[in-house]
Amino acid sequence: MSILEKINSSNDVKKLMPEELVPLCAEIRAFLINSVSKTGGHLASNLGTVELTVALHRVYDSSVDRIVFDVGHQSYTHKLLTGRREAFSTLRQFGGLSGFPKPYEAADDAFIAGHASNSISVALGMAHARTLSGASYDVCAVIGDGAMTGGLSYEGLSNAAQSGEAMVIVLNDNNMSIAENVGGAAKMLRSMRVKPGYLKFKQHYRKLFLHLPHLYRFNHAVKEWFKDHLIPDDIFSEMGFYHLGPVNGHDVRELENVLRWARDVHAPVIVHVLTKKGKGCAYAELDPEHYHGVGPFDPHTGVAAPEGESFASRFGEAMCGFAENDEKITAITAAMSGGTGLEGFAARFPKRFFDIGIAEEHAVSMAAGMAKQGLLPVFAVYSTFLQRSFDMLIHDVALQGLHCVFAVDRAGLVGRDGETHQGSFDVTYLSAVPGMSIYAPASFAELESMLSLCLYSCEGPAVIRYPRGGEGEYRSCSVEAESLLRSGDDVTIVSYGVMINEALRAAEELKKEGISAEVIKLGRLRPNSFAAVRSSVEKTCRLVVTEDVCDFGGIGEQILASLAGLRGGFSYRLLNLGDGVVQHGSVEELRRASGIDAQAVVKNAKELLGRQ
Repeated sequence: MSILEKINSSNDVKKLMPEELVPLCAEIRAFLINSVSKTGGHLASNLGTVELTVALHRVYDSSVDRIVFDVGHQSYTHKLLTGRREAFSTLRQFGGLSGFPKPYEAADDAFIAGHASNSISVALGMAHARTLSGASYDVCAVIGDGAMTGGLSYEGLSNAAQSGEAMVIVLNDNNMSIAENVGGAAKMLRSMRVKPGYLKFKQHYRKLFLHLPHLYRFNHAVKEWFKDHLIPDDIFSEMGFYHLGPVNGHDVRELENVLRWARDVHAPVIVHVLTKKGKGCAYAELDPEHYHGVGPFDPHTGVAAPEGESFASRFGEAMCGFAENDEKITAITAAMSGGTGLEGFAARFPKRFFDIGIAEEHAVSMAAGMAKQGLLPVFAVYSTFLQRSFDMLIHDVALQGLHCVFAVDRAGLVGRDGETHQGSFDVTYLSAVPGMSIYAPASFAELESMLSLCLYSCEGPAVIRYPRGGEGEYRSCSVEAESLLRSGDDVTIVSYGVMINEALRAAEELKKEGISAEVIKLGRLRPNSFAAVRSSVEKTCRLVVTEDVCDFGGIGEQILASLAGLRGGFSYRLLNLGDGVVQHGSVEELRRASGIDAQAVVKNAKELLGRQ
């Protein structure tokens, strides 16, 4: 039996002999590479935190103590060590193990995670709860240097430092988020990466003088005086933290010692840990950005099946084309240049490309400043991450009617990353922004044409929202607010974006059963009078709307509001994602499980017609 096979809880990790820890870490890396090569997932980030996670479980009991992972994509080793090893073949599969911490999976997962920079605030809240309830558990937040580019992390740091609460913040510093980190925070951390030997010296020094407390206190007072008067302090110490490190993040025994020391200080402590993303896997070390999140691949070579063309890649190409002829166009991304298709733009127009780190709120406000001074900013961002910027969308952009363009990637169902990443809510919150125009291309051709409309035909803020991955069978191009794709007399089917493919397939299935369905595609979601939909429903008296967003404030509800008072009345079905909380699985599986695919449209249309 391997060492890893003996581990089913934090307590099992604690029972290991010190000499078993290095072999255990090697076994974990081999397991992760083999497992993720089959299921896909976050590879490089997990390979970089193996020793750190083992050390955390040597020091803390995750079933009682609270280990709060920031983002959570680096939690695979944590899951392996807490009884979920046998379930790893189901990682990110429908009904299987999530790729992120989920308290519903195990009590060892302290908090749901998926977005960056919140762990310190959450951990401080748990520490306050411990103090107020008189409990005795320990609290530790694990945050990466990439997440430290987000402003929320500094709000948490500021409050935690002054709280006096006993908590440990582990800063996992690998000089990467997804791409290489940018900005002043990254520069500050680089300047703090000194030799870990200094910490060892401090440990030995303290042991040496342990039996001479008076001499130790005198020497310590002298040292502190010189440090305070002659040596510039770092930001963490200035804020009020006891700051340890940097520590070698791949020396598991040293990490264990430092974490114990940090825990036993019983005050706010920062432990600065240096790790290498992709550690122990040559191809992941050489290209950690590519192996941040991957599909299935050959575990020996790292080679994966080639990816087809996507909406993101076509967006990037279109942006380059427009920017070639318009010097006012700028592109902004929040640490997602590759994911949003802007790598080519960054190479061709470096002075007009801005990667601002994981700081979506800042991105929107910066775009507003650009627009106010005559530039034409385009912020490319995932739907689920733009949620953070809602206040800035209204206060900084909409109230002044500024012409900013938002390329909202990963709109609708995303798939295997689960509920924290599904683009379920953008239609609802973007529809509430005053003066916002919202376009939803259903094909690559429509993407380029609608991007042109957002850039040059809209006044005020404009959004073009599109899904992860490629286009479906619908390949035509229409930039109209409403397009009649198929005439019919029995039922009206309405959809938008790539979901129009489900509507068209449903209409074809209904035809086989003698049911004539009229299909209307929405190209512009807002503003839209839904006049074509009204005309169609007046004829068919039956309506089915299918969309992969939440029900509240979705297009289905907006259509019903526009049809209020329709003469003669009508029956309808709104097919959507309900409250918008959708777990992980393939997009096809999630559409079927959520009841929004072609078969669900067929079923509901037949029920409206009284046919079972």
